[in-house]
Amino acid sequence: MRDFWKDPYIESAAYYSVVVLSIVVFLVVFELVTKYKNWEEIQKGNMAVAMATGGKIFGLANIFRYSIEHNDNLLRMLGWGIYGFVLLLVSYFIFEFLTPKFRIDDEIEQDNRAVGFISLVISIGMSYVIGAGIG
Repeated sequence: MRDFWKDPYIESAAYYSVVVLSIVVFLVVFELVTKYKNWEEIQKGNMAVAMATGGKIFGLANIFRYSIEHNDNLLRMLGWGIYGFVLLLVSYFIFEFLTPKFRIDDEIEQDNRAVGFISLVISIGMSYVIGAGIG
């Protein structure tokens, strides 16, 4: 059985499965902390929400990429991925704090594409910074 888990195809499928499930769970958490309903807004054609959500998905996937590269254990990879997610979530709250003249959630819900784009770039950019620190 030990050799089964060492097979690169099995190992790759395991990492993939855990990451996909994690991203789904983390998107639910993001949905809970934002004022708007991501998938309802995307269905309506709200590009700002689509950009912000796409940035979060890319950011999470990028964090897990670093986590997989730097860890040889599925559990350790997941732990670093969760830690990276928490830091990405903190980045979202910092972005909200640094814009006291308007609320990020309100602007994105109203399809302010400039704010949606900045949210996308922050998620992607911070994922590289977070990933660089993963051990």
